[in-house]
Amino acid sequence: MRRRTFLAALPAAAAATAAMADTRSENPNRNRPDVRPGDRIDGATFASRSAAWGMHGAAATAHPLATLAAIDTLRAGGSAVDAAIAANAVLGLVEPIACGIGGDCFVMLWDPKTRKVVGLNGSGRSPRDLSLETVRSRAKNGLIPSFGAISVSVPGAVDAWWSLHQRYGRAPWARLFEPAIRYAEEGHPVTQNVAYYLERSFRSFTRPRDVSGIEEAENFRSVWAPEGRAPREGEIFKNPALARTYREIATGGGRAFYEGAIAEQMDRYFRRIGGWMSRADLAAHRSEWVQPLSVNYRGVDVWGLPPNSQGVATLQLLAILANFDVKAMGFQSAASIHHAVEAKRLAYEDRAKHYADPAFYRMPEWLISKEYAAQRAKLIRPDRLISDIRPGQAPSRGDTTYFCTADADGMMVSIIQSNYRGMGSGLAPDGLGFMFQNRGELFALTDGHANVYAPGKRPFQTIIPGFATRGPEPWLAFGVMGGDMQPQGQAQIISNMVDHGLALQEAGDSPRWHHEGGMEPTGQQLDPRGLLRVETGVPEKTKAQLAALGWKLGPTDGGFGGYQAVERWPGRYAAATEMRKDGVALAY
Repeated sequence: MRRRTFLAALPAAAAATAAMADTRSENPNRNRPDVRPGDRIDGATFASRSAAWGMHGAAATAHPLATLAAIDTLRAGGSAVDAAIAANAVLGLVEPIACGIGGDCFVMLWDPKTRKVVGLNGSGRSPRDLSLETVRSRAKNGLIPSFGAISVSVPGAVDAWWSLHQRYGRAPWARLFEPAIRYAEEGHPVTQNVAYYLERSFRSFTRPRDVSGIEEAENFRSVWAPEGRAPREGEIFKNPALARTYREIATGGGRAFYEGAIAEQMDRYFRRIGGWMSRADLAAHRSEWVQPLSVNYRGVDVWGLPPNSQGVATLQLLAILANFDVKAMGFQSAASIHHAVEAKRLAYEDRAKHYADPAFYRMPEWLISKEYAAQRAKLIRPDRLISDIRPGQAPSRGDTTYFCTADADGMMVSIIQSNYRGMGSGLAPDGLGFMFQNRGELFALTDGHANVYAPGKRPFQTIIPGFATRGPEPWLAFGVMGGDMQPQGQAQIISNMVDHGLALQEAGDSPRWHHEGGMEPTGQQLDPRGLLRVETGVPEKTKAQLAALGWKLGPTDGGFGGYQAVERWPGRYAAATEMRKDGVALAY
């Protein structure tokens, strides 16, 4: 579709807006770090908005149309699970750079009937006909490539939706797909962040095959760049192929994705391009209900999913921080950031060693014990960095979308769904309108490593929903999307609210830090001291003090995550969203 065809589909006013989008990036007034947001009459001076409040239900997602789908589902009598599924189906269309039915899904929710936090692992396994020897033969520098069929594992999202709906759904299954199907057929305007990342995906996926490693890119072009480029902000995008796929799932149930015509189409696709995932792999896939783990952080129980997710990293980080008086250190102070980053470095060394598919390796339970956290906390010094950082021993005594929903019955759903690196593997099955994830990239290839590749194994996963309770009551469904930023971001949200007294929206709008470096779950050793990136809103005095402590500070790069949250209050909900993304939070 040429530029004029895009514009012809828009009303005159919208066409003018879309025409301006081409030159916005060239406007020097848009890159002004010395200019700060306008002044709010109440709330934190750095907050972008206030939370949305309602008594009957709430939803916060990374896209306005997904939030609307969730709210409409709740208002029509659906449960929070129904609303989450409807929102996720829309997100797979309107935010393809982060999620879709070619990816995986993890969930934690508050079940008001059992009054417990419930977990669901919706991650897929590696192809059973793909051997470790073959994977190693395709490796580059000892690592699995980011793109192409070698990185593809079974998509788990649709079965996760189906499992959730079978247990907690109230609305008819088919009805949950109606908003997404309508937007896919009629079209929807592309939002700012999505347009930015679609263009980046276009540049990555359309490189020569010997550079990209992608077996075929024509399907990507036909769906997301039919006229030789990705759509720009404000332009209308349609995906009729995905609409047809959604209709098949809507009428055939969740297992239609794994056992019906869709599965056969995926099987034929991989046989055509020389890949490994098969219909047998799809048919064997099932989601798994799991028991979430928790640590207590100053009276708040923070919950995380066990491996193969990295949810335990949030718990380890907070358990270490609980040994320090972070409140007394001060909000956005060098001391509070320094101690938190050191706690992250310690937790992530254990993450690299111990987080893997529990069907192949059992994580030590002592990783989230108070004794072990206290032992690790003793390594942190207020005046310098830890010079030799390694995984710990037992205590001496013995590029993703996150969203959340809540309903009038008290159910709160914290859900995260992703294709992993950007849009995923670069591979889109013939005629189905979605892209496969590249989660398989996160396996290690070292013999004896907990996360070493094996056929039929789930890779280490970065995506983690967050949840917190106060005593016997649910308090917070929350998440911060974005690779290894997720535990770091979750810990910052909890500390902002518990240690520094920030409100729900303020906690997300507060400037963040992101530390890169150390050992990876793939076995890759990065610079142990690493790079500490801090957002421009962090006080200059704090940055100078961090540098004096020995931290290597990096420029802001947009990798500080994407936050959504719903907070439970007596008889009401508050909902917040991410000022760094395109999202909207609503309640009613």
